[in-house]
Amino acid sequence: MLEYIILGLLMEGDMSGYDMKKTIDHSVGIFYKASYGSLYPALKRLTEKQWVSMTEEPGNSKKKKIYSLMPEGNENFMVWLAGPLEMSRNEFLLKIFFFDYLNEDTRTALLEEYEFKLNREIGRLQAVEQIVAGELAEIPNPQNYYYRVSALSYGMLFFNMEKQFVDNIKKGAELP
Repeated sequence: MLEYIILGLLMEGDMSGYDMKKTIDHSVGIFYKASYGSLYPALKRLTEKQWVSMTEEPGNSKKKKIYSLMPEGNENFMVWLAGPLEMSRNEFLLKIFFFDYLNEDTRTALLEEYEFKLNREIGRLQAVEQIVAGELAEIPNPQNYYYRVSALSYGMLFFNMEKQFVDNIKKGAELP
């Protein structure tokens, strides 16, 4: 998955690994987390496949590596992107399914910790929504970013739905 995220980012233009990590954190980081420890090996694999090229920018003692999308990378990204949408795994629901095996104190602590994380993400997304709204007001064709903004909207709906789900579990809501 990370390889396709990288290819998608490079569709926008050349980037360093550092810039990719920042972009991931502030965009698809809503639903996909990537560390430098996974990013750089993925860049290496893409370079070996010749889907991405790497050039070193002369500069200080450390040469900045800039990655560019190659034609084969573009083609493979477009094939992946046009493929069917898949249902993903959800570890959160998997653990909830087995929560009956935990004692009440552990369940409560885990649910409260998760609710704290959800509230933090909702707050973060609200801040991003304000920034995006301002940026969209400044650009000539905001409709060109419709699907990216819809992913942000999905994030808000998703985290609010999970928060409601956790609230219901904590209250011992009726089973269907």
